[in-house]
Amino acid sequence: MKKAVVLLSGGLDSATTTAIARADGYEVIALSFRYGQRHQKELQAAKKIARALNIKEHLIVDVNLSQWGGSSLTDESLVLPQDGLQPDIIPSTYVPGRNTVFIALALSLAEAKNARAIYLGINAVDYSGYPDCRPEYLEAYQKLANLSSKVGIEGKAPQLIAPLVRDSKVDIVRRALSLGVPIAETWSCYSGGDEPCGLCDSCRIRDRALIEVGRADLATSVGQELFNDIAKITN
Repeated sequence: MKKAVVLLSGGLDSATTTAIARADGYEVIALSFRYGQRHQKELQAAKKIARALNIKEHLIVDVNLSQWGGSSLTDESLVLPQDGLQPDIIPSTYVPGRNTVFIALALSLAEAKNARAIYLGINAVDYSGYPDCRPEYLEAYQKLANLSSKVGIEGKAPQLIAPLVRDSKVDIVRRALSLGVPIAETWSCYSGGDEPCGLCDSCRIRDRALIEVGRADLATSVGQELFNDIAKITN
């Protein structure tokens, strides 16, 4: 069976991407990173998702990006933003070079494992404006992949596939539901509490989509309260 490496963070988008890769007929090698993030909730979720989707090979690699800081996701001295998305402002949750590093390692793994594709859960519609989640970034990286390896020189470089890159979060939730993704097991919150905060950008975007598709039961408690308040007003 043809193989694909999938970057599995443990969030909704990466879990959905993993399910899509399986549906596309690939034997999935899941790749997660312990990169110095302020909590391990996503990695715990990634393990659950890999089991639920019957992924036989799941690698967790240590790449400590927290050593030089620069992001509120890796530096606990910085405050996580909770005021909602600000137009034309890249939030402090952006981790410098994260996707560039992760994809480079995925390319190395794919070549070693003879994988034909690398699936990425990046999204450029309902997202926080990160520069390394855009289609043009992916296109440029594909050119690098074609030039930077033995298989690339042979014309067999792994294809970088981002099936959700142009989807809205509502579209992603619908795809997740249709593919049987265990949404309740995913973790998208930037905070590492017992429950998702419902206030960070990631929670807000996710909750809005879940509520719109009629699955407020899967939203955070904050999102559910908002849904109930809106329902009271409209009824």
